[in-house]
Amino acid sequence: MTYPLERTRRLDDLAQRLSASTPASIAQDTSPTRELLDEAHGEYERIRARMIAEQEELDWDVYQRYGLLSDAEAAEVVIPDPSTVPGIKLGERAFEIVLARKMAAGEVETQWFARHGSTPITEVPAHWPEDYKRVVEARIRLIESRRDIALIERPECKRRWSAESWESQQERALREWLQDRLEARHLWYAEDASGIEQPTPRTVAQLADLLRGDADFGDVARLWASDALGRTDADLAEIVGALVDDEHVPFLAAYRYKPSALGKRAEWERVWDLQRQEDAIAAELGQDVTHPEVRREVEKRLGTIPVPPKYASSDFLRNSYWRHRGKLDVPKERFISYPAASREGDGSLLLGWAGWDHREQAQALAVLITQRRTDDGWDKERVAPLLAGLAELLPWVKQWHGEVDPIYGASPGEIYEGFLDGQLAELDLARDDLARWRPTGRVDVSPLPRRSGTPSRGSNGKPRAPRASREPDPQHTAAVLEFAAGGPVTASQVAELTGLDTPGARKLLKHLVDRGDLVQTGQRRGTKYHLPQASPAS
Repeated sequence: MTYPLERTRRLDDLAQRLSASTPASIAQDTSPTRELLDEAHGEYERIRARMIAEQEELDWDVYQRYGLLSDAEAAEVVIPDPSTVPGIKLGERAFEIVLARKMAAGEVETQWFARHGSTPITEVPAHWPEDYKRVVEARIRLIESRRDIALIERPECKRRWSAESWESQQERALREWLQDRLEARHLWYAEDASGIEQPTPRTVAQLADLLRGDADFGDVARLWASDALGRTDADLAEIVGALVDDEHVPFLAAYRYKPSALGKRAEWERVWDLQRQEDAIAAELGQDVTHPEVRREVEKRLGTIPVPPKYASSDFLRNSYWRHRGKLDVPKERFISYPAASREGDGSLLLGWAGWDHREQAQALAVLITQRRTDDGWDKERVAPLLAGLAELLPWVKQWHGEVDPIYGASPGEIYEGFLDGQLAELDLARDDLARWRPTGRVDVSPLPRRSGTPSRGSNGKPRAPRASREPDPQHTAAVLEFAAGGPVTASQVAELTGLDTPGARKLLKHLVDRGDLVQTGQRRGTKYHLPQASPAS
């Protein structure tokens, strides 16, 4: 048997061209404009239609190569010359026309078309070339007359062509282009009085002011806001606020975790301390930490270093924090937030860049503490969380920045520890006071001050709908269905996949079950969800 290599090569070439036509590809190469995106959209749809057609031809070619078709049948349903095949849409394949006819006759119920956003048709499209119409009609006759062909020309055996919608791709590409620009280095550093470039936190309002002169940013921001916010007249500060809303994580553990999870954080800190002692033992013995001699000495002095507990989505105060940190609390966010740390008169959220190293984060906090105490007259109650954040950073500064600064004659860790101790002495505070500090009431991390009657916004920046009418995020829905194509899924898997908490994941799964997209099996911990593939019409 020979292989249909030419057909597969054409599909591969089309796939590469399709990738080059996506909004993400356009945004990667240039500043995206409406004209460029509209042109790319047309090309994307043309290529996708060609790919669907090519895959359909490949399927029928394979049936012939495996001997499922007689020579006479193959002559009617296999097209050797692909140039005569038009591009086709989802819903126009032969098996889909057969399925649509059964739906119209009341013989089956199916979510196939709704799930894939296609329109069921019962007749071959009139605009197709006559030769292609005859081929598809012959395929339909074969599906209807031969059980073996019908067994493989059914939804379970056909490519779903499930893909993120163009609108969703475009929104994400524009948003990420803007967020990448928000991470530009010049926004997060400024020269101090000595002319030394230093890390500099910015409020949302300050970021917007710095970006008002960036014409490309302004154009793309308005383009994104017209769809994401539903407005073309949104102020740049509002747009920046929507862009950073779910992309920051607070600098202080007490601002990130629920009170019940701070015990886990303490266990992690104890393990980190033991690991640093382990490294010190290895350095003392002049061996790698895995060397048997080091392992014996570590066991003798420290005992067995425990494995710290993993975090769960329910441990974090916001789903976005969980999405950026995950079960091991590894930072993946773009920005650091400093709740309640902005100056009077600027109610927008104060942010730092997550690209700063630990020394730079400590420097930013030290300067911020000095400014708030000296320039703004903050008392110890207001400055305490900033000091607590610096205390949390110190072990990392000492670990990664132990070299002596020749200008100051001390290491950064020693410098910032001395600064912290001086602040504590002036304010009559102790380290234990910082470790025990907790926010009172709800932590406000709104990017901009909320006006009375202003609805909160979702992760895409759009005003949130009333709870009773809120639909699941289409990206979450698409991700779950795509994941379920590989086998049964659980609520915990969906929570990890989407960043939702467990109740939110269960709510999303219930919605998909109610809509007919998923089937629920099992009970309690054994509950699983899978695509409804038991029926040929599913």
